[in-house]
Amino acid sequence: MSLTAVILAAGRSTRMKSNKPKVLHEVCGRSMLEHVLSACWEAGCTRALVVVGYGKEAVMQSLAGEERITWVEQQEQLGTGHAVRVCEPELKKLHGDIFVLAGDGPMIRGQVLRTLLQAHRDDKADASMATAILDDPFGYGRVIRDSSGEFLGIVEQADATPEQAAVKEIFPSYYCFRQEALLLALGKLTAENKKREYYMTDAFGILRRLGKRVTAVQAVAADDVLAANTREQLADVDAAMQRRIQRQLRENGVTIINSEQTYIECGVTIGVDTVIQPFTYIGRDSVIGAECTIGPFAFVPRSSVVPEGISMSGTGYQPVSP
Repeated sequence: MSLTAVILAAGRSTRMKSNKPKVLHEVCGRSMLEHVLSACWEAGCTRALVVVGYGKEAVMQSLAGEERITWVEQQEQLGTGHAVRVCEPELKKLHGDIFVLAGDGPMIRGQVLRTLLQAHRDDKADASMATAILDDPFGYGRVIRDSSGEFLGIVEQADATPEQAAVKEIFPSYYCFRQEALLLALGKLTAENKKREYYMTDAFGILRRLGKRVTAVQAVAADDVLAANTREQLADVDAAMQRRIQRQLRENGVTIINSEQTYIECGVTIGVDTVIQPFTYIGRDSVIGAECTIGPFAFVPRSSVVPEGISMSGTGYQPVSP
């Protein structure tokens, strides 16, 4: 069964105070949009429809060589539901399951998308979402369930009653739909809410009222829900991603002497028993062999290849062709 992603990447985010499209801001050396796409490919997607608007030329140029992407323009931003609706001509050509994801969610994991997809298919659902539990859910839409735990619907923060606002289960905009169900819901979306926007979240209530199978799966860790709407939040997300990168390297047999004094970008491969000394920067997509000593005060440019057994410190490393 085919698997496609619709990724919403049309926003500007005025709170970021930047002329750059929001999804092009980097987290550990990779744009937020690249993080989302990487998770989609890892989950098994063979194609992505990326909705662009503000700064569309820059966004498209950043991934000009990626043939699996189809670009769709949202000329007027009228909400997330409207952003997906502009994809209808392309969606009608598809079959199978479709993820709908935010392009500014860099903490997304391919493993979580696979879990969501598996639950969606096992439950024979028409629409599914991944959810998370947060101690402080302010700013997020809430997942509403009945007394038996059955999913009833979702409500945005701006439209929540005090009772609904007290709910701690939220959705980080990880959705999965059957193609037919998604098209059905898109045709019935309205802008009858306080913001006068078309909410993608309303699709779940619409489908449920039509007797379709709708599910919500708690599959997202709280740390993976971090948003990046301001520069301060972007720094928090970057720090969380850095912890994830270093944790994975340690699990693979790498020693990092001081986490706070080391910065390693995405896509770096390091061999076992290599030691990373303090004040070291390693650029994205670099490959470092086993039993190396990197640092202190080392700079490894992006896409470098460091052979096994090398020791370096105090200077930039000259990349070696692989």
